[in-house]
Amino acid sequence: MREIDGTGTDRARCVLAPNPSPMTLDGTNTWILGEPGAEEVVVVDPGPKDRAHLRRVLAESETDGRRVGLVLLTHGHPDHSAGAAMFAEMAGPDVRVRALDPRHRLGDEGLVEGDVVTTGGLELRIMETPGHSDDSLTFWLPADRAILTGDTVLGYGSTVLEGRLGDYLASLDRLRRFAGDNDAVAVLPGHGPKLDDPLGAIDHYIQHRRERLAQVEAAVRSGARTAREVVEIVYADVDRNLWPAAEWSVQSQLDYLAERT
Repeated sequence: MREIDGTGTDRARCVLAPNPSPMTLDGTNTWILGEPGAEEVVVVDPGPKDRAHLRRVLAESETDGRRVGLVLLTHGHPDHSAGAAMFAEMAGPDVRVRALDPRHRLGDEGLVEGDVVTTGGLELRIMETPGHSDDSLTFWLPADRAILTGDTVLGYGSTVLEGRLGDYLASLDRLRRFAGDNDAVAVLPGHGPKLDDPLGAIDHYIQHRRERLAQVEAAVRSGARTAREVVEIVYADVDRNLWPAAEWSVQSQLDYLAERT
């Protein structure tokens, strides 16, 4: 069993949601962020609409007399966002949910590239990193030199793409440069364990995507035309329960190849 629940950094603590699956790995990582000794904390990705999990997140957030000041979403997929509004209501009447996509906000304020969150004295910088989804965000916690990557980089395995592959590759390249320029020491992902080698993890993701793209190109040259036909070749050794998700990623790659011709 991987150590995930309760792990983190000086300012970040993971509360693992009880929603394991082939798509969510061990479950969704809800992150509680706060400056040591601060009265307010920020909760990132409250997770699914599971009242027991949300109550646990709230209890963890309110230790030592703290309170939840703000909820942030890395993106709007239900395993990260479905419980956000309920959690905000549980946490207090003034707690708001900020996200890139207006559909997932509670309150008028969103999140965009370059925003800086300072709730409870915490500094959290926002980057738009589309690819896994069009509304994917990454959060930089400079005091801990940690990157909260949502589903853009996972603790293990690979990311399903619903967005454009070109966007995703650009996001990975950007994160790679950012991690190197800022001496990042940890990736805090949306699923899976904390990663202590950000550059190595991102390099692995970039290499994996390049290899998959080459495999898709080879499948197309051999006669495959649809995403399903490519999946049957490239993902032949993968659990068939994952094939529908693989088709999303393959379609993104086929669109990318078509754009380049």
